Formats: sequence, C-alpha cells, structure tokens
Amino acid sequence: MAGSQSGGKPSLTAAMTVNTDIIILHTTKVGENSLVIHTLSREYGRRGFLVRSLGKRMPASFFLPMNVLEANINESSRSTLYTIRDLTPKHSLIGIRNNILKNAITMFISEVLYRVIKDGTNEQGLFDWCEKEILILDDMGAGFNNFHIRFLMELCIILGFSPDSQGLAPFAGDRMETMDRFLKASFEEAMMIPLTGAVRNEIAEDLLRYIEFHSESSVNVKSLQVLRELFR
Repeated sequence: MAGSQSGGKPSLTAAMTVNTDIIILHTTKVGENSLVIHTLSREYGRRGFLVRSLGKRMPASFFLPMNVLEANINESSRSTLYTIRDLTPKHSLIGIRNNILKNAITMFISEVLYRVIKDGTNEQGLFDWCEKEILILDDMGAGFNNFHIRFLMELCIILGFSPDSQGLAPFAGDRMETMDRFLKASFEEAMMIPLTGAVRNEIAEDLLRYIEFHSESSVNVKSLQVLRELFR
C-alpha cells in the first residue's frame, strides 16, 4: 500500500538516546523550571541542551562552571535543541568547590571557553583536555595562582594558534620576558613563576587579546574582574 513502511524500520520522528559526558560552560534560564545548558562533549562539541523539571533530581549544584556530568541526551529529528533526560556528576570536584579561588578560576575558564568556542564546533581533543585540566586543578593543594595563565596558553595550542614569542610580542608589551618563561616552562615550573597579582591579571588580558585576534571574535570575559579582585 502506498505510504506504508516495511516492518521494523523506525519512524523518522523517533527519538534516540545518547549517553555522553558533558562539561558545563554556561546556563540560560528558560521559563520557571527549565535551563538551556551550554556544554562541551566528545560527541557534540560545543552545544546547548534543554533541561526540564529542575529540582531535587537535577539540583542547581549540577550546573556549576566546569562540572563534568554523565548525561543521557534525547535526540529528535523534530528539533535541533536536544533535551537531557538524566544527569549524574562524574567527579565530585570537592577540592574546587571548597575553595573560593579555584571556583573563581573555573568561572573564568568556563566563560573563556563559552565565548571562544563557537556553538556547533567540535575541536578534536578539547573535551578530554578540559576534563584533565579540571581534575588537575581539583587535586592541587596550593600553588595554583598561575593555573589560568597556563590554561590560556595551552588553549591557544589546542585551537591551533601555536603561540610563540614573536606572535605574542605585539600583545605582551614589557611582559614578554615573563610570558616567554611560561612558553618554555613545564606545568610545575609555570605554577612557580613568581608574579604579582597585577602582572598576573595583565598577562591574562594580553592572552585574551591574542585569542581574540586569532579567533576573529570579541572575547568579553566578565569574570576576569573577579580574578582581578581575588589575585590583587
């Protein structure tokens, strides 16, 4: 009969559930009890998902910046805004959540990622690198004040900008010698580079201008002001 489908074939409007890990970058409230969460994942890259029926099952603490969650994504051919059915924290991140400075750093790096990584793009290896970095920060007992500087430099490499002394010089001014030390240092050495709060903030601004130039987009990171206050 015309229009009939052979047995066993799924409907074109059928939903499919995909299990994946996501990193929280940003949230947008929708109505009284729903959120669009802007995330990174291996499968979808940078993408927003709709979360309905917030409450005890999905408390606000799930959606803190850079939280890593296991998620069941409901895909549907009827909408490009997929929904999330279930969420479970993958890591407790107690070392971050109990430390105001680490929380400020995660707020900053999540906003950088949200503003720099375009919606719908999927940078190879970005999710795994971000998850590794957040677990390193969580585990650090002290000496992490330079963490966000190192994070920005490595992010440039992940994005393919390959920062070097010549490329950074127009943005660094008289801070080029210090930035060159970061370029050549191991992670452990970079964490021990002595910086005043003012210089650390200036270097963060320099690197954001460098990223802004190479990504050809405006990177207005409001949470940098929080770091300025905390790392004075």
